[in-house]
Amino acid sequence: MAFPLDATSVTHGIQLAVAPVFLLTAVSGMIGAVAGRLARIIDRARTVEDRARVSTDEDFLQRAYVELGELRMRGRLANGCIALLTSCSVLIGLTIILLFLGETTAFQINRLAVGCFLLGVGCFILALLCFLAETLVATRLLNFHMLRGKAG
Repeated sequence: MAFPLDATSVTHGIQLAVAPVFLLTAVSGMIGAVAGRLARIIDRARTVEDRARVSTDEDFLQRAYVELGELRMRGRLANGCIALLTSCSVLIGLTIILLFLGETTAFQINRLAVGCFLLGVGCFILALLCFLAETLVATRLLNFHMLRGKAG
């Protein structure tokens, strides 16, 4: 297998491969944000469980079970978001490799690179939708029981 490595094809290959790297930067930032949210979800679930174990107040226990159910849903959405973002990263990484190989070798793999890129962007969009759903569930939890009594 021959690799015709002249300076212009290598330079052009690098230029092609750099553009998807910016998407990887966005994905890594989002993974950090979602991982932080997931950590807070886990911490809150542990706190609610610990308080529910020692409580005898039926009203509190009922609210705790509802909140734990919603925290479970939020955790699953966050996990799904991280899985999609990781898949996006892998696909964008493959895109970079394929673009570079397609430019610097005789392999005709540009269509495969396009497919990987589109799948990666699709995963990113689905991850954004999971993130949106998780934040909507989180804001639904903001029902402040003390304010309900004063509203009347």
